[in-house]
Amino acid sequence: MKAQAAVLLSAALYAIAPGVHSQTAWPSKPIRWIVPFPPGGPADIVTRVIAHKLGERVEQPAIVENRGGAGGNVGHEAAAKSAPDGYTVLFVVPAIVTNPFYIKASVDPFRELAPVIHLDVASMVLLASTGFPPKTVAEVIAQIRAKPGAVSCAASGALPQVGCEMLRAHAGTDMIMVQYKGNAPALNALIGGEVNLLFDVVNTAQGQVKAGRVRAVASTNPRRGIGPFGELPVMAETIPEFELLTWHGVMVPGATPRDIVLRLNTEVRRLLAQADSQRRFADLGMTSEGSTPEALDATIKSEIVKWAKVIKDAGIQPQE
Repeated sequence: MKAQAAVLLSAALYAIAPGVHSQTAWPSKPIRWIVPFPPGGPADIVTRVIAHKLGERVEQPAIVENRGGAGGNVGHEAAAKSAPDGYTVLFVVPAIVTNPFYIKASVDPFRELAPVIHLDVASMVLLASTGFPPKTVAEVIAQIRAKPGAVSCAASGALPQVGCEMLRAHAGTDMIMVQYKGNAPALNALIGGEVNLLFDVVNTAQGQVKAGRVRAVASTNPRRGIGPFGELPVMAETIPEFELLTWHGVMVPGATPRDIVLRLNTEVRRLLAQADSQRRFADLGMTSEGSTPEALDATIKSEIVKWAKVIKDAGIQPQE
């Protein structure tokens, strides 16, 4: 695939590119945080926690801007085209990796953006609408096979969409993939019975499951006993090697000066180390990371290799 090859080539070029240094004090004005999904979803919730605390640390307001659409590509493009001056920050999820496999015109994370920090890791959970009869993964698969093209899965970009495709590939027959701008509107659609299934991040799924608005079917963790849905069966018990672990990170426009990238990294790492931040992430069912820019770069490269195989096996072809 040309799009994937271009991304891998740019990764190599990025690794040898020389750093650029800023000659101005940073920050001296508000910092804009672009969230490439609608308000209320997992990415939006975590961004607001981080942006607010960072704003306090650097004594500049944080402006959160939700730019949902095209599985995150609208927000990615807005960030990539912004001035590389440290005043535009992009919150990223695995969509930055998986989108080039779906859409040819996706942003190249190595050529057009620069990594700042890997924030956290979180598991996901397969949810079903309360009106959808199957209660287990095996029953879900049986329903898909019994009614080809009738069972719907909310495909909101990134790993939720990959999860739907993996489920469809295992069932070996058609499903309805219903596209949403993000997991917040997809979850609302599931609650309303507009779709049957959704792979959601644990932090937004917990409240709706406890309230009985949706039903948790299985965790995407590698084994039982991990995180908020540790009591659930895991997808891999029925579908071997089925594992979806999402993550969040921070990136900036590609030519952002290296000293600003390092300052951002240092400040975010410090706030992640605070006890209240640790508790907040734990409450959200996430494990905070904190890392160097190079560590996020390495994560993105490894994720490209991982999901390239999964998406190829699912028979997905990038669209114009």
